[in-house]
Amino acid sequence: MENKTYYITTSIPYVNASPHLGFGLEYIQTDAFGRYYRKKYGEDNVRTQTGSDENSLKNVQAAEKAGEDVSAFVERHAEEFKKLEDILGCEYTDFIRTREERHIKGAQKLWASCKSEDIYKKSYKGLYCVGCESFYTEKDCPDGICPIHKKPLDVIEEENYFFRLSNYQQQLKKLISEDKIKIYPETRKNEMLAFIDAGLEDFSISRSQERARHWGVPVPGDDSQVMYVWFDALSNYITALGYADDSDQYTKFWVNNNRRVHILGKDITRFHAIYWPAMLLSASVSLPTEMYVHGFFTVEGEKMSKSIGNVIHPKDFVEEYGVDAVRYFLLREMPYASDGDISKERVEIRYAELANQLGNLVSRIAAMAHKYFDGTLNTVESDWSKEYAELDQAISIYNLKEYLDIIFSVVNRANDLVDKTEPYKLVKTDEKAAKDVLSEIADMIRFIGDTLEPVLPTTAKEIQKRYNGDVIQMGESLFPRRDKS
Repeated sequence: MENKTYYITTSIPYVNASPHLGFGLEYIQTDAFGRYYRKKYGEDNVRTQTGSDENSLKNVQAAEKAGEDVSAFVERHAEEFKKLEDILGCEYTDFIRTREERHIKGAQKLWASCKSEDIYKKSYKGLYCVGCESFYTEKDCPDGICPIHKKPLDVIEEENYFFRLSNYQQQLKKLISEDKIKIYPETRKNEMLAFIDAGLEDFSISRSQERARHWGVPVPGDDSQVMYVWFDALSNYITALGYADDSDQYTKFWVNNNRRVHILGKDITRFHAIYWPAMLLSASVSLPTEMYVHGFFTVEGEKMSKSIGNVIHPKDFVEEYGVDAVRYFLLREMPYASDGDISKERVEIRYAELANQLGNLVSRIAAMAHKYFDGTLNTVESDWSKEYAELDQAISIYNLKEYLDIIFSVVNRANDLVDKTEPYKLVKTDEKAAKDVLSEIADMIRFIGDTLEPVLPTTAKEIQKRYNGDVIQMGESLFPRRDKS
C-alpha cells in the first residue's frame, strides 16, 4: 500500500550574508515537490521545511567584520531567508531557526542519545576551513588550500569531542548500496560509496567555547564546549518536528513515515548521506529515506561570487521577470545530474518560450473560442494516463527538468495542432470541425494547467480559472512582452 505522508526539507543555509539565487533554486525545488505531493496526499499529510543555520563560526566572523552584535546580525539575515518564501512563491510548513529553544533542546537530546562508546574526547590538530565548517586531511588538501573556497586552511589544535564514524562504515555502505537511503542521481550515490570505501575517519563534533566565541549549542554535561556545526545543524530535520518532546508531528512525519526526504547541494552530500545517518544510528533514531543532490549554477561560466560581483539576488531577478518565469528558468535550466549556467541570453530565451509557446497558446484558443463560438466549446475527456504516469516517474526520481519537458511536449503538440488545422480558416468551411479542434486543444490546456501547478503555481491557477469547464474566459497575457532596451 502506498504511503500517504511525505516530509521534505531544504538544507539550512548559513546566515552570514543575504541569500543569493543559488539557494533560491533549492527553495523552489523543494516547494515544487511539496506541492506535487500535497495535491496527491492532501495538505495535512505533507510537510515542507526550511530554516537557517545560525550557530556556525562563519556567522560570528561575518558579524564581527560588519561591526554588529552577533544576535542582531544573525536575526536580520535569517529574516531575509524567511522572506524568500514570498519572493519565490513558495509555501513552507515551517521555518526552523537553530537559535530556537526547540532546536537547542532537540540537538542536546540527540547528542545525549548517542551510544556512549561513539563519542569521545581527544586533542586534535588539523586543517580547517571556516567556509565549509569542516576539517580536511593533508591527503585531501596537500597544498593546504580548501578545494571549495580556494583559500588557505587554518591549522587548528585543541581538545574536542569526536564521533566514531568508523564504527558505522559497513552499515552505511550497506544502507546506501541497497538504497535503504536512496540517493539521487546515481552519480552522487556512487561518490558516497567511493568515499566510504576510502575509509571513514572519526570526525570532530565540538569546539571550545573560546574558538566558537561563546556562540553555539552547549555540549550536554560540558559547558566548556559547544556542538560542532554539523552535529547541531543536521539535527534541525527532527528538532523542528518536536523531537525533543516526542511530539505528534515527530511521530507522524519521522517515526511512522517512510518518505523522509532531504534536498541538498552537492558540496554537503557526505555530511547528509554519511555523517547524519551515522549519528541517527547511534541514537537509535529512524534514518532519512531519500536524498536528491542538485548541482550549482554558474553565471556566464563563472562561480557566483561577491568578489567577482556576479551574485544574483532572488528579489532582483523576480522583479525583472516575475515569480513564475524565474521558477521556470531555474527548474528547466538545471540539468538533473550536473551543473547549470545562468546568462542573460538564456533567461531571455526561456522567457520568450513561456510567452510565445504557453502564453500565446492560452490566449489564442480563448480568443478563437470567443470569436467563433461565444466562448463555449465541447466537452472533451482525453486519456492522459500515460502522461500522468511519466510525470509521476519524473517526480519520483526528483527530476523537475524532465517533469517540465513532458508538460512542454504537450504545449508543443497543442501549438502544432493549431498550425496544422488552422481553426481560424477551418471555421469558414466546417464550423463543427473547427469547434472540435479548439475543444481538443482546450482539453490539452486544462492538462497543462493541472500539471503546472507544482512548478508554476500562479500561472497554473490562472489557466485553470480561464479553462474551468466548457466556457472559456479571456484574460491578460500570462507573460507580457518584455522591453529589452
